[in-house]
Amino acid sequence: MKLWEKGYKLDQLVETFMTGDDPTLDQVLITYDCYGSIAHAKMLEKIGVLTNEECIQLVQALTEIFQLAEEGKFTIQLEDEDVHTAVENALIQKLGTLGKKIHTARSRNDQVLLDLRLYSRDMILLIMDAVLNACNVLCDFAKQHHAVPIPGRTHFQRAMPSSLGLWAGAFAESFLDDLELFKTAYWLNDQCPLGSAASYGVSLAIDRQITSDLLGFRTVQNNVLYANNSRGKFETIILSALVQVMNDLSKLCTDIIVFSAPEFGYINLPEKFCPGSSLMPQKRNPCPLELIRAKSATVQGMLFQGLEIIRGLPSGYNRDFQETKRPLMQGFEVTLISIKVFTQIFSELSVNKDKCSDAFTSELFATDKVLEMVKKGYAFRDAYKEVSMNLSHVTTEDPVTNILSKTHQGTTGNLGIDANICKIIRYREWVEQLNEKWNDQKRNLMIK
Repeated sequence: MKLWEKGYKLDQLVETFMTGDDPTLDQVLITYDCYGSIAHAKMLEKIGVLTNEECIQLVQALTEIFQLAEEGKFTIQLEDEDVHTAVENALIQKLGTLGKKIHTARSRNDQVLLDLRLYSRDMILLIMDAVLNACNVLCDFAKQHHAVPIPGRTHFQRAMPSSLGLWAGAFAESFLDDLELFKTAYWLNDQCPLGSAASYGVSLAIDRQITSDLLGFRTVQNNVLYANNSRGKFETIILSALVQVMNDLSKLCTDIIVFSAPEFGYINLPEKFCPGSSLMPQKRNPCPLELIRAKSATVQGMLFQGLEIIRGLPSGYNRDFQETKRPLMQGFEVTLISIKVFTQIFSELSVNKDKCSDAFTSELFATDKVLEMVKKGYAFRDAYKEVSMNLSHVTTEDPVTNILSKTHQGTTGNLGIDANICKIIRYREWVEQLNEKWNDQKRNLMIK
């Protein structure tokens, strides 16, 4: 039976169209739906809707469904429409009339909101952990190669002396800033919507704080209408953070592709990451890096899709929200595999120090020549003009000495990597504490 069953059947084509790929997407939500239903059953017992014995039976049955799902033995069929129907039908099949009581004071609207909030909490922490692994690899690379000079570029033209340490450290710091966005997304997402029902609450004296506490949320999402209005909003906030990570990866991958090209040769890509050409025998191609770059556009498209879906909707639940589930889930999956693949590749890069040093030409030291004249009392503009009119007089310096001589905060001779490592440790502790808290919560939730 469908949860909305009223004694008539939908047109088969229309039903298939409306169900879409929900049964496939919802497969990953089964365990979260069970968690939510267990918390809901315990709350219904507290307010007298269920007896203690009824609650025990429901918790046991939901635990069995949870275990079957973990083993890959509980699947959602097309006729189920969604995870909520599949779980409830399984309860009814096992417990009869008692299984029909679980939906008291609940709507599929606040159920799917809850499932997605729980799923997103876990996925955000998985993404953050993967980003932290990338930061560690980048910081290690920056430390190891802090004295390896490369030409810095603006407008992709030779500009000033830089280093591989500065380059890798820049992306480590960018990822660390991305983690701040994820912390905000996590904080907003960590509000329990259960009890908002179909947008307007219910006429039973339910206790929303109980379910929120049982599920380890930081707070109840107060306004029942806003709970439903926030569907799609929170998803796009999360996708915005995912987009920033993917955009950083895209830029990094482009740099590696350029730096590893024979014309540059600063970096060597292991051949095990580079498939060949079906036509040209000599080719080894940086395909995984190119795919990550392309997938950054894909995730950006998912963000725009979510924003456009919710942009013109009226208040309350609208079926349009169903179409925000897919981009959220795919956004998580694409970003997670992308950051993992990147980290594995980057951890095995090798550096050609000779190629890096050989890339230096005299014009890269023009700005340093200007500043030497400033130290001798020249006005900057006069020194700039003098050097610009006599570029042939600028000589090549030792690039290693040059980059290490720049010691003000954040430059090539003072990268501040240790400060970034301290940030990584703090973020790691934050992620581990939240994971530990939720794992404890799950263990307690399953106990009756």
